[in-house]
Amino acid sequence: MLDLLKQYFGYDQFRPLQEDIISNVRAGHDSLVIMPTGGGKSLCYQLPALRFEGITLVVSPLIALMKDQVDGLKAIGIKAEFINSSQSYGETTRIRGEALRGELKILYVSPERLALEGFQNFLKQLKVSQVAVDEAHCISEWGHDFRPDYRGLGALRRSMPEVPFIALTATATHRVRDDIVTQLGLNSPKRFVASFNRENLAYEIRTKQNAFGQIVELLEVRRGQSAIIYCFSRKETEEIAVDLRQLGFAAKPYHAGMDSEARRRTQEGFITGEFTIVVATIAFGMGIDKPDVRLVVHYSLPKSLEAYYQETGRAGRDGLPSDCVLLYSYGDKSKQEFFINKIDDQIERKKSQDQLNNVIEFSQLTTCRRRYLLEYFGDDTVSQGEKQNNCGGCDVCTAPREQFDATVITQKILSAVIRTGERYGIAHVNAVLLGSRSKKVLDSEHDSLSVYGIVKDYDRNELREIAGMLESEGLIVKNEGEYPTFKVTEKGRRLLRDRESLTLSKPKRVERSRQTRVIAAMTDSPELFERLRRLRLEIARELDVPAYVIFGDASLRDMAAKVPQNLAQFALVSGVGSVKLEQYGERFLAEIADYSQHHPTATDGDRPTVRRTPNTHRSGSTYAETRDFLSQGMSVGQVAHRRGLTLGTIVSHVEMMVGNGMTVELASSLPKSDRMAKIESAIGEAGGIQAKLAEVMKVLDEEIPYEDVRIVRAHLTQSTNGVS
Repeated sequence: MLDLLKQYFGYDQFRPLQEDIISNVRAGHDSLVIMPTGGGKSLCYQLPALRFEGITLVVSPLIALMKDQVDGLKAIGIKAEFINSSQSYGETTRIRGEALRGELKILYVSPERLALEGFQNFLKQLKVSQVAVDEAHCISEWGHDFRPDYRGLGALRRSMPEVPFIALTATATHRVRDDIVTQLGLNSPKRFVASFNRENLAYEIRTKQNAFGQIVELLEVRRGQSAIIYCFSRKETEEIAVDLRQLGFAAKPYHAGMDSEARRRTQEGFITGEFTIVVATIAFGMGIDKPDVRLVVHYSLPKSLEAYYQETGRAGRDGLPSDCVLLYSYGDKSKQEFFINKIDDQIERKKSQDQLNNVIEFSQLTTCRRRYLLEYFGDDTVSQGEKQNNCGGCDVCTAPREQFDATVITQKILSAVIRTGERYGIAHVNAVLLGSRSKKVLDSEHDSLSVYGIVKDYDRNELREIAGMLESEGLIVKNEGEYPTFKVTEKGRRLLRDRESLTLSKPKRVERSRQTRVIAAMTDSPELFERLRRLRLEIARELDVPAYVIFGDASLRDMAAKVPQNLAQFALVSGVGSVKLEQYGERFLAEIADYSQHHPTATDGDRPTVRRTPNTHRSGSTYAETRDFLSQGMSVGQVAHRRGLTLGTIVSHVEMMVGNGMTVELASSLPKSDRMAKIESAIGEAGGIQAKLAEVMKVLDEEIPYEDVRIVRAHLTQSTNGVS
């Protein structure tokens, strides 16, 4: 099996559990495999398929994932095909013929296809040696992605009592694991549970403030790298994708409301590298097996920790460092609960609420997030002595935290909840505290309360976060109902009555570095790596396959580190099997040789000696170029002259960036103090920074350039974080 592993997949050794699972499958026993995304689940049935006499049937729920898997298998010389609704009758007939003639080793099908009587008759004519059920959690109602069509797989198992079944999933609690075994009818399966610890992933929760600007910041330092952004609604995916494109990012939306052809084009474009960013709805699983996703952002709260773990698991499947960032706002909880409260089934509603509560608890942790995830999924490594205080890969462990005296702000929040009659949600309570002039506040006459407008040092989002902490502390509690309201608990009333002090913990505010994570101990040449990436893309386009089918990033980095000079050395690169060695070896060696000729220090005999800092130079958008010039101390007028653009265009760039939460240096662009004072006064008289510019110009009693007014308004917007 090790020879086959090297010959086809290019690896010298198995990952943890793979060898044991393969041995169990080859012995004809049933298996339940719980292994995290990127942990090597597919190999557990793909490799033994090469030794079985007949065909291996793989049940997969996602068309895109089937195509990815088959493309990858064909690229390394394994006969594989898939049958699903995306194919023509002619294609299906051809593939069926190949299967009947014994020309295929692996056939992927959907559970819906298996349910068809005609397909069941076709299966009876095949010699099926193994059945693999991927995404097996879909068979359980207790799973996070239950699919009724999976329930028919129990009948398939009963029709093939002598064939070994292997059920695989990345996320399953103990209850779901038991349900998979029962519903699928596995025969005394051996259970293999790999560690859920994805060491190459870094988990971070950021308070959601100027959310689009936060996304831009994350993407700016990863220009050219693949990223997935998960949103709550279809509308959000469309809007964010459009806004990102306006800033020069190659982004496309992806959601269930798109027609199947549009979704297919988006999937293929993302996989082949036509564009690098997909903005997708949380509710719609993407099923994309792309190994080089470097960033996964949750713009909105996921519905469950299972969904969160699976979605973040799409990052760094090649084992290289990648980041998972969740933008947390307590207000997003209400969005989820609105739909949860519409669930008629009481048991299902409670399950959904419990799952959401786990996500909230995870987001508000002041202890290691990685350890919390491992314990949630029952990872035994936690109880086996690996309870270290610092995982080195989550924001709680790596970012400094600070304690703050929350006594006064807590008293204000609790008092406001009581003064408003404990009949409102936290949004209304915060509006009262901040002195809002909203219709709801005025109609309820809450502008006359003693707590009205008494909070000056916190904004709306910060108040939500603190309220969430107070709920966790048991000081306030939410009343369930169609319109959730808050009331103060006895513990909270005691704190108010006895004037008890309260200390809470929050992340310490530190200046974020431009590059949040750098691949540790990188020994390859970034320049050679980029040349190899370009060659890989060129070959991929020639063959019309995804770039990673040729070689993954990890293989390219290994090439750039080892700098092989001949085929024998190239064969030692991780991920280079016999087929890829024959197909691509000479072309990659030629590229490496050309690089080595112009960089003689790249090799020392056969050993690489180059050790460089990763190249962080990147081409930016037109907005980024304007921002760079402004950061050098230029005024908007000087930037316009330097770039050959109109002053109005440059000011528009500033307004776009500031409006999206980006920080722009405007000191050199502001008018003189007396003119600036007049403009500020006019903006205030016209209704604040949200007022129309035409109204501001009417208030001004002298001729002041329109662009000056726009720049001052942008400056005020920036200095108040967008709150007038």
